[in-house]
Amino acid sequence: MGKVPVREVTPKELDKLLGDDAVHQGAALEVDPVNRFGLNDIEPLRLVVVLDQITDPHNVGAILRTACAFGADAVITTARHSPRETGVMAKSASGALDLVPMIEVRNLGDALETLKKRGMLVLGFDSESEQQLRPRDADVPLAIVMGAEGKGLRQRTRELCDEMVKLDMPGPIKSLNVSNAAAIALFAATAGRA
Repeated sequence: MGKVPVREVTPKELDKLLGDDAVHQGAALEVDPVNRFGLNDIEPLRLVVVLDQITDPHNVGAILRTACAFGADAVITTARHSPRETGVMAKSASGALDLVPMIEVRNLGDALETLKKRGMLVLGFDSESEQQLRPRDADVPLAIVMGAEGKGLRQRTRELCDEMVKLDMPGPIKSLNVSNAAAIALFAATAGRA
């Protein structure tokens, strides 16, 4: 293994190089991007989280962490309108970036159709839905689909979901940060599973 070239810089130069949101402790390493998995690389798929244009790396990292905690097989994102794996995402994921495969798809609609063909129940979440989320039988593989804050799920994504559901929130605020909503959705949908 060869030597890694080292260049010393000031903390100010490092901040400028890495950006304001970067997480570092006075060191940076330039590496190749993380390879993402394909939809057919993960078998079996029993529980996945699908993100429809969620762009904030903090939220995606937090969702990865929650997905890992609930034993999700993968998190699916789109090639466009989703963040790359950065220090910000890695810090928010608290290790889950190495434990939960991220699957990148070009067309989310095609990916949802593939999940359905593989026997998954696709649940889309919308705070305006009429139907409340209820726990699902352990034998039913689930895809939990979360949309971007403010915009929610795109129309085509909604049409491809088997069911549109909402979280039971009796208080005056009916929507949550997407990472919090994903955590509650995973808990509620999988409650009672072994």
